[in-house]
Amino acid sequence: MKIVRLETIRWQQQPHLLLLRVHTDTDLIGLGETYYLSGVVETVIHDLLAPFVLGQSVFDRELHWNAVFSRINNSGYAGAEMRALSALDIALWDLLGQDAGQPLYNLLGGRCRERIRIYNTCVNAGARQDQTGFLETPAELACSLFEQGITAMKVWPWDRFAPPLPAGGIIGPAGRSVLGLTGTYISPQDVAAGLAVIGSIRDALGDRMEILIEGHGRWDLNTAVRIGRALRPYDILWMEDMIKPDCAADLARLRAETGVPLCVSERLFTRYAYREILEAHAADVVMLDAVWTGGITESQKIAILADAFHLPFTPHDCTGLVTVFANLHLCAACPNAMILETVRGFYEGWYREVYTDNICIDRGFAEFPRKPGLGTGLRDDFLSRPDVAIRISQPC
Repeated sequence: MKIVRLETIRWQQQPHLLLLRVHTDTDLIGLGETYYLSGVVETVIHDLLAPFVLGQSVFDRELHWNAVFSRINNSGYAGAEMRALSALDIALWDLLGQDAGQPLYNLLGGRCRERIRIYNTCVNAGARQDQTGFLETPAELACSLFEQGITAMKVWPWDRFAPPLPAGGIIGPAGRSVLGLTGTYISPQDVAAGLAVIGSIRDALGDRMEILIEGHGRWDLNTAVRIGRALRPYDILWMEDMIKPDCAADLARLRAETGVPLCVSERLFTRYAYREILEAHAADVVMLDAVWTGGITESQKIAILADAFHLPFTPHDCTGLVTVFANLHLCAACPNAMILETVRGFYEGWYREVYTDNICIDRGFAEFPRKPGLGTGLRDDFLSRPDVAIRISQPC
């Protein structure tokens, strides 16, 4: 089975989303995906990856991964190049599963469990005001999730107090930036305002709702320690990216000085970055993003590495449904999978416009796909939309 065409798809309504379809001489089509700077990643796929893989065997997945990684390594691999490789790798896995007539987890070692628990990242999307809700009406949002059987939720109650980028950053709830400069101070009043969000959820549901704290890398170490120490009585499941995860020693200090579990971090690329974190004892939970860190191939290796340190891993989402399905297969096959990130506003919203098969969630657990390969594809009516742009590379 040979690769005969690479096809990238961009959608105006989700400008950071990049979909990749790998066509073969057997008429099977594999689907991959990545996220952020879609135009740059698209260029990498067509200008750099296409010459490596067109005309090559789908089955030589490890060869393709290492050949591309060796090529991009000499110019700094941890960016658009790795996102492009991640999308390609997932599409190749999808093809292998389709050719074998098996869901991917059977090719990854088989299922270790029947389903996986989910948590909801409270992003504002569609009809549900989940993101605004966790600041304005956190108890009501928590109860809404709990009524659906979802017993864990991720919020970021302190981002609004960090300094924005000079140009404004990306605007979140209440008009505040969710991306910006590193905060070097937070007042006791602002710490208390963030704790009020957590306290409201606890007052409504007690310990029946696990709470996860996202920091988006907005704080310096001293400020993150102040927030973490204030969180200690609330028994949260983890803090995530309170500082930028670029120094294992600083993360280890944050973990030690707060006594709060750390989740580290979807921002890391490849097993080599995770090795430094694990050797420094700087994480309690390993978070990976399959569409950024090297696809399913590299994600499984990172999960195995975490298991060697007796730690769980959790996959990152908040992007597209291919990400979710790749994560489902990893969670099925890896014994140290802990919990799966999902976004209610996405799977109840725009996923339905793009993909043939949505995630199946029942009382706070995600079911594993049964179809061969990833288990989802792109809708024909999506591909024919006027706001969808397609670019193709194929042999001359």
